[in-house]
Amino acid sequence: MSYFPAFLNLEDKRVLLVGGGEIAHTKLVHLLDFTSEISIIAQELSEKTKALAKERNLSVMQRAYSRGDITNFDIVIVAVDDISLQVKIFEESKQYNCLCSCVDSSKQSDFIFGSYIKKDDLTIAVSTSGASPALAKEIKKYLLNLIPDDIGAFLQEMKSLRETLPKGKDRMKMFKKRAEDYMKKWSN
Repeated sequence: MSYFPAFLNLEDKRVLLVGGGEIAHTKLVHLLDFTSEISIIAQELSEKTKALAKERNLSVMQRAYSRGDITNFDIVIVAVDDISLQVKIFEESKQYNCLCSCVDSSKQSDFIFGSYIKKDDLTIAVSTSGASPALAKEIKKYLLNLIPDDIGAFLQEMKSLRETLPKGKDRMKMFKKRAEDYMKKWSN
């Protein structure tokens, strides 16, 4: 099965991360690129996870997960090795209509974390639908080397123009031309 590529706006979305080990830390770092509305439930937290949670003033509950903990969350990421707990949380998430992702368990996931690049307003995601996360990471490295350093400034200019120019065919043509010219400069 392939996953539908979508970019979610996490503003005003409450995220729960269940787990505090190395994999949970990696997921936390990725989530923090897009939101700080993150709570953590874990019996044990790695030193890196503790430090990051403290630095970013995240809510941390150092205890075991209990049924009902996901009640007020929109998104749940389960990063624990306990497969039976993953299944329980995933099944419970259906009752609350929240999206759930269980690390390394596509059967218990509404979505997966693809490999991604984030440079200012540019975000590029790469997914192999779980077939080879290692390949997705290699493709990410390849693409990262192709992105110019000034992409952020160009996107800010385009954003400003989009906010001020009236919609219509002339605007679309102008944006297309600017993007083409930028890409020509970029590829030379």
